[in-house]
Amino acid sequence: MTVPSLVHGQQRVPLVVGRTLFDAADDLEMLVPASCRRSGRCRECVVEIHSGEAALCAAEPEESYLPRGFRLACRARIERLPDEDLEFAAVRRRLRIFAAPPGPPLEVDPVVEVVDGRVRYDGVDVDRSPSRLLGIALDVGTTTVVLELVDLTTGEALAGAAFENPQRFGGSDVVARIAYETDHPGELRQALRRALNHELASLYGELGVDRRAVFEVVVVGNAAMRDLFFALDVAPIGRSPFRSTTEVAWREGRAADTSVVALAHQLGILVHPRARIWGAPLIACHVGADAAADLVATGAAGTGADDGPGPTMLIDIGTNTEIILGDGRRIVAASSPAGPAFEGGAIRHGMAASDGAIEAVHHDDLGWTVRTIGDAEPVGICGSGLVDLLAELRRIGAMTVDGAFADDRRAVDIVPERGICLTRFDISELAQAKAANTVGYTALLRTLGLTVADLGRVHLAGGFASSLNVESAMAIGLLPRVALDRVIVHGNASVRGAKALLLSRGERQRLVELVGRIRHMELEAEPDFFDLFVEGLRFEPFPDRSGSARREFVAKGEAGIGVLTGE
Repeated sequence: MTVPSLVHGQQRVPLVVGRTLFDAADDLEMLVPASCRRSGRCRECVVEIHSGEAALCAAEPEESYLPRGFRLACRARIERLPDEDLEFAAVRRRLRIFAAPPGPPLEVDPVVEVVDGRVRYDGVDVDRSPSRLLGIALDVGTTTVVLELVDLTTGEALAGAAFENPQRFGGSDVVARIAYETDHPGELRQALRRALNHELASLYGELGVDRRAVFEVVVVGNAAMRDLFFALDVAPIGRSPFRSTTEVAWREGRAADTSVVALAHQLGILVHPRARIWGAPLIACHVGADAAADLVATGAAGTGADDGPGPTMLIDIGTNTEIILGDGRRIVAASSPAGPAFEGGAIRHGMAASDGAIEAVHHDDLGWTVRTIGDAEPVGICGSGLVDLLAELRRIGAMTVDGAFADDRRAVDIVPERGICLTRFDISELAQAKAANTVGYTALLRTLGLTVADLGRVHLAGGFASSLNVESAMAIGLLPRVALDRVIVHGNASVRGAKALLLSRGERQRLVELVGRIRHMELEAEPDFFDLFVEGLRFEPFPDRSGSARREFVAKGEAGIGVLTGE
């Protein structure tokens, strides 16, 4: 009889009754965050149970907020030997940081300034001046959180960090998180606050920085992530017309824009207690402050003088993909609820972009060749590896355009010695994520009466795009097919945008004015949405609809509304 083991990634240790998962993590040399000496008070040591949950004791009161499949490592004790291995993983992992290209020098004219030895925020006295004046640019993504610590005097980024958003226990997408917040108010915000403060404390310690030198944090993220961070009611974002409370206030004339501000001590962030936490403005509905920051960083959608000739499309692929299209006069935007598949979620061997993730795949006469992050032993497949894999399966004829394996297999082994494969279920999840994106491209292009051939630039933002093989993405229809010299990859553009907003009051004003010009489209309201989605499920190049009926964009008096008139 085979004795079950405790498994994390490719590591295995014997199951020992009476020990906690935190004890086992020590044996596995696995980093599980905690700051309460394993007493269950800090709630930082959340782990996800993949199999063998029957071996564990019943959940304790400290774990009552966690859904099934998630436990606190310090509370989850092994009570019995199960019939299968007990496999688990930490919810929060450090991730690879993809910095945005340097770009032109950023304007340094921050809202925070020193006047007569006193720090002032937009003219309001805060405290005496420290030896350094610092700020933080923070991008809160559904899957990934990225930050930079910035010198507000020089504009220099002193350090950065990236980690998995620990809110995963509340669901892998925005809709699930909103529903979880309704049932368990405050738990998601507290999980992120604890994780963020842990990272900040580490950075301060490494750099010898006093947290009281940090006088502002600029936060960007999609509407739900930003509003959860500020403890705002996110329920309206989850139901039609999907608007943040700040967007409603702006539309009703009760607010000048959709930005939000709070004091650090009100949110419990590890910076100067009277520092301001400024949430950048949202564009509309689920097109959030992260997309707005992308515009600042890239000059895309016809907003930059050096963007080149022709219409411009900005794409930030993620759990919620934002797409913005401009022709120099008009700008339209939409969000595609792609889900977590291309970030490794809902995929049997999917994972985030951390050490051991397969990020590139190639097939030749000798079989499959993979490249992993950190040149580590393969543990799973991240988004860029999944795109490569799909393109290679199509190239060698091992998968049809409809996502069926050519020989009717249920899975394809990629690294058989480690059990890493791609299943038919995985294909279905990836097809749906891809289709959601292609609906967005189609709807925006025809709104402005454009085709793919008209695009002068395609800007790709976000960490996923940084390692993406663009040709592979075009081959399966994940991206519109344009000449490669028209594609610009920006990495974490939203972090650079947040940094620009942190450093420049002028950039803030320009962004507010720009957001007021953007017209938002609700994709599900398109009369042929279902037909477009079904067509988008196919793994083939995105069609150039030069023969399709075009639509005229008509701006109406109400800001943020685009009316479509068919020819």
